[in-house]
Amino acid sequence: MSNIQKHRTTVDIFGQAYVIMGTESPSHIRLVASLVDDKMREISFKNPTLDVNKLAVLTAVNAVNDYIKIKDQLERLQAELQKEKD
Repeated sequence: MSNIQKHRTTVDIFGQAYVIMGTESPSHIRLVASLVDDKMREISFKNPTLDVNKLAVLTAVNAVNDYIKIKDQLERLQAELQKEKD
């Protein structure tokens, strides 16, 4: 058995309550949920006719796109740092 403590945190995303279980702190889980909620509201404002399922998919696509850009940037910076060390 693992000694990792899991937290149960209730969050609101786009007017819907979700119970999130995870090892991250409740404040971290609330932050993530808040960012997802903000992005969904931003996309919904620009595309008011989207149904919730399409809105959720577009939000996920936006989040993964941002993740890939940041990951690529990190890898470039790490490569530059390694060059300077060599």
